[in-house]
Amino acid sequence: MNKSLITSCLCILFIFTPFLNSPHNINTVNAEKAIPSHAKWGKIAIQKARERYPSAKIYDYLHVKREQKGNYSVETFKLWLDENNKKFEVIVAIHFDTKSEKISKIILQRQDTHI
Repeated sequence: MNKSLITSCLCILFIFTPFLNSPHNINTVNAEKAIPSHAKWGKIAIQKARERYPSAKIYDYLHVKREQKGNYSVETFKLWLDENNKKFEVIVAIHFDTKSEKISKIILQRQDTHI
């Protein structure tokens, strides 16, 4: 009796398993996410931090905010870096013309963390 019960359960499992994984039975959400408007500026922020701190490893970053001031905008990012087991943060502010997106200045401020 035990063998036949186990055999029956395995048969049912093998018969119905393909239906559980079938994409026709699952409501899916589009896996592609929209690229955020600050992505372009984030790449520039990372590039500038790498130029300033070439031996440091960037292990995380955050888009802090976008400010619009008249005809220009400022994208601000916070990056976390590690250089020789010393962790620190860098705030990167990218100033640019809102319409042409021409960069006028980039400011990097290092903030040492005291952990």
